[in-house]
This record gives sequence, structure tokens and C-alpha cells, in this order.
Amino acid sequence: MTMPQSPDRIEYAVEGGHRLSGAIEPSGNKNAALPIICAALLTDQPVELSNVPRIRDVEALIKLIRSLGVEAVWTGPNELTIHAQVVQPTQLDPDLCSRIRASILLAGPVLSRCGQLTLPPPGGDVIGRRRLDSHFLALQQLGAEISLNQEIVFRAKRMTGADVFLDEPSVTATENALCAAVSASGTTVLRNCASEPHVQDLAHFLNRMGARIEGIGSNCMTIEGGRPLGRVSHRIGPDHIEVGSLIGLAAATGSEIRITNAGVDQLRSTLMGFEKLGINCAIEGDDLTVSSEQSKLIQPDFGGHVPKIEDQPWPAFPADTMSIAIVTATQCTGMVLMFEKMFESRMFFVDKLIAMGARIVLCDPHRAVISGPTRLKAARLESPDIRAGMAMLIAAMAADGTSIINNAQQIERGYERIEERLNAIGARITRTPARPA
Repeated sequence: MTMPQSPDRIEYAVEGGHRLSGAIEPSGNKNAALPIICAALLTDQPVELSNVPRIRDVEALIKLIRSLGVEAVWTGPNELTIHAQVVQPTQLDPDLCSRIRASILLAGPVLSRCGQLTLPPPGGDVIGRRRLDSHFLALQQLGAEISLNQEIVFRAKRMTGADVFLDEPSVTATENALCAAVSASGTTVLRNCASEPHVQDLAHFLNRMGARIEGIGSNCMTIEGGRPLGRVSHRIGPDHIEVGSLIGLAAATGSEIRITNAGVDQLRSTLMGFEKLGINCAIEGDDLTVSSEQSKLIQPDFGGHVPKIEDQPWPAFPADTMSIAIVTATQCTGMVLMFEKMFESRMFFVDKLIAMGARIVLCDPHRAVISGPTRLKAARLESPDIRAGMAMLIAAMAADGTSIINNAQQIERGYERIEERLNAIGARITRTPARPA
């Protein structure tokens, strides 16, 4: 007897071997939308956001801010209005917090508005230890008191600007520190901070609210705190990780895809990484075209040495694109070393690719050698996290036969209606359960 599937569990049946053709637009940047939604709590005036991705992580965060008494209403397919006229630092739902790491982004804004917050441990992808120390150290230097037990308790009678040096260029710690600093009295200098496109998007959003942040896009930002923050309308920028995923998908399946409104000015490191795999894209304005005619010949380093693709903090190759690059490399000719420096468990999905026929040697938790090309065969897969899930989806679309991807709700935490959008350009993905009409 077949047991009924949990309503929270999603499965994809993916018929491989089909070439895609057409145009597709990336969703709004998930990693910009999450901190910006939290930052909307810094003002008691309405905040209107557009190009917000309707994904599971965003929906979970909206439930969390509503539990604080904040009004959050979808006014269009990807348009969200947030009005934090009242913020009540009530008990947050531990289950919701355990689903998304972004719950930690509430610390800076709620602490600034209410002076206190009790936060259950945040969750998110299982890709290795993801320390919170940088958040704590930054907020403590701005005046917060933090205690740890079963929950994290933040308190601050008064937030004051400071010269803050982050012990690592953490994206979310930078975002929390920015939100706290714009409300703190005095000037904050934030050093060794992250500068990813989503961090820049948050900083521009805060400036449009009335903050004064200088040095956006660099690793040192100066924030003049204590300025009044008011009503604002803001459009979330395109997701450069999704663009990288679509480039990898086109190359792995031998398809021609036009990626519209791709945010090409944020793609230099991504395009350079794919060029090492023999994949080149044409740029027309803000659109990007991946031709079906690619050499897919891995480019050796000078002297014929095995090349290396490694992730590093921005503006280097993004960590979230490593899983995509790995599966793409299985369809390229030659050998490449992939060096994942930032998370010690992110590469542990490669055993699924090996079972599909890929030639991959996992050297250690951070390094893998890929030799291609290999013909992939269909398999039953389990998505461990957002980006590995998308990599498995790409592998399944390139493989012979029909693959089953379980735990596909992980993919939908970061990619909006991905099966619908890919089916529209020629994919054959069946989602169970089907989406409501």
C-alpha cells in the first residue's frame, strides 16, 4: 500500500533529454528580499516592494513579521506592502524560525524598534556550520546585550554608533549591522563587511528610506545613524544566482535560452567562471543569451594545468553557484577542480551525480575533481538544500530517462514556480502535488 505524501513534501518527475528554447526572466533576488522585508520594520510608515519572489522562504518570513503585529499584504503577483505601524516583540514561532536562516535578520530591526527580541534558533540549508558570532559581535559593539540559552535574547536600552570590524565578511551579519546602525545615534563605520549585490540592494533601500550610507559596494561602509526613516517604494533587483542557474541549465542541456533583465553588471565573476568551462554568453543591453553552440571545452590554466573554480566573498565567484557549476562541468570536456571554501557540507550531494554516471572524485569536504563529459542516466534523488536541489534538477533535465526528485520543496524555497517557468520553454517537469489552479 502506498502511503499518502505529506502536503509539505513536494516531488518532481523530470523527463530528461529535452532541449529548451525561449526567453525567461529571473525572479527578484531572494537574498535581497529577505533582509529588505525585515528592514521595512525600521519605519512606522508603509513600505511598497515590487519584484518580490513568491517563494517559501519569503512566505515564512512574512508569517513571522505578521506575528509581531506588522501588516504585510500582497497587492499583486510580486508586489508586497508592509506597514510596521506597531511592532510587538512577542514570542516568535520556533517552527517558522527553524525553517529559514533569515529569521536572524529580524534582530537588528526589531532591536532598533523595540529594544528587545527573543529569537528561537534560526534554521535554513544544511550545508555545514553557519556561525552567528559575527552578528552578535557587531550588535554588541552597537550597544546590544545578548544572552544564549535555548533561545537567543537581544536587549538594548540605546543603540550607539561605533567603529565595527566584522570578524568575517558575513552577508547576513553585515545586513543586521546596517539595520541597527541606521537607527543608532551617531556614526558607525562598518569594516570588513560583505558587498554582495543583495547587500548593496539593502543599503540602497535604506538610503531611499532616509538613511545615509556611504561606501556601498565596498568592504567599508559609513552610516550616519539616527536619521528619520519614512515611506518608500523599492524594486528588488534580479537574482544573480538564478541567472547562473539558468546559464548552467542551458549549457548542460544544449539549449538556447535568452535571460531577460538579467542584471548583467553583477555577473562578471559568474560569467568568468562559466567561461573556464567553455561556456560563453552574449550580452545585449541587460539581456543575456546562452547559445546552444558552445564548445564546453574546459580551459586549462597556463602550462596545461588543471584549472580551478573557487568561491570567495564578492566580487569573486558566488558560493551559491558552486553546485550549479559542478553539475555543468559533468557535461563539459576536460578536467576541473572545484574548490568550495565557505561551507563544509555543500559538496556532499555529489554522490547523487556519481550515481547518475558523473565522474567526480570528492577529495575532501571542500574540493572535488570533475572529469567530463559523461552521459547521465535518470535516478531517484533527494534535494538536501536549495542550490544542490537546483543542481539535481539540471542533472535530471540533462539525463536519459525520467528522474524523481524528492524533497523538492527545498528548491522552491529559493526558486519561484520554477517548474512552470521551465516547462514554458520546453522542459517536462511534473510536480506532485500539482499547484492549485
